[in-house]
Amino acid sequence: MNRLSLQDRARILGCLVEGNSLRATTRMCGVSINTVTKLLVDVGTACGLYQNEVLRNLPCKRIQVDEIWSFCYSKQKNTPPNIRGLGRGDVYTWVAIDADTKLVPSWLVGTRDAEYANVFIADLAWRLANRVQLTSDGHKAYLSAVENVFGLDVDYSMLVKLYGDAGGNEQERRYSPAQCTGVITGTVCGVPDPQHVSTSYVERQNLTMRMSMKRFARLSNGFSKKIENHAHALGLHYMYYNFGRIHKTLRVTPAMEAGVAKHIWTLEEIAALAA
Repeated sequence: MNRLSLQDRARILGCLVEGNSLRATTRMCGVSINTVTKLLVDVGTACGLYQNEVLRNLPCKRIQVDEIWSFCYSKQKNTPPNIRGLGRGDVYTWVAIDADTKLVPSWLVGTRDAEYANVFIADLAWRLANRVQLTSDGHKAYLSAVENVFGLDVDYSMLVKLYGDAGGNEQERRYSPAQCTGVITGTVCGVPDPQHVSTSYVERQNLTMRMSMKRFARLSNGFSKKIENHAHALGLHYMYYNFGRIHKTLRVTPAMEAGVAKHIWTLEEIAALAA
C-alpha cells in the first residue's frame, strides 16, 4: 500500500487549514478525494486527542464564549423531519477563547441547547487553573450551565447586543448584517471588571473559522456531509490555530503565549501526530 510522504501530507493539510475544500485540495495536490478525507480523519483525530491532553491547568484570566452556526448534510429547512437530528441539519460549535493569549482551550460540536451548554462549560472549567472572568452572549442556556459547573467560583457577566434594521431593499438585507444599535451588560455572578465585559475576541474567532474552513463558509457547497468529519476538521483547525499559526498581535502562537508550547509547530509536525 502506498503511503504519502510527510511533506505531501503537510502540503495537503496546508491547503485544508487555509480554507480550501476537500475537492479543491485534491485538484491542487493531485491526490484522490479518499486520500484527503482519510488524512483529515486521521490527523483531525490525533489533533483532538493531543489538545485534550495538553490544554489543561491553563493560567487563563478572561474567557469569552460563543456559538457559531453551520449545518451538516443539508440545511434544517431542507432536511426531512424523519431524519433530523445531530448531523442532519443545524449544527452549532461552542467555542471559548482566552482574551489575553488568544488561545482556544475548549470547543464542542452539538446542538444549541442546555445539555450541550453544560458539557461545554464543564470541559472549559476542567481546563482552567484559576478563577476567571467569563463573558457570554445572552443565550439562556449559559445561565444554568455556569451555575451548575462553577457555582460561585467565577466572575460571570452577559453581554446582549441590540440590532436595528440593516437598511436597503429586501435583497440587500439578505447579505448585510443588521446594524448594532447598542449593548446591554449585566453581572450574573461574582465581580466582573466592566472594562473587560466583551465578546469581541470570540466573535472574531468565529470569522477566523469561516475563513479557514470551507465547510463553515456561507453560500457554498463545501459544507460538511458527515458530523464526524466536521469534528475532525475542527480538531485540525484548532491545532494549527493554537500551535502552528503566528498571531499577528502577539507575534507568537497562542499556545506559546499561554506557555503550553515552546516553538511554532510546522505542518509536518502536525501531520506526524497521526503517524
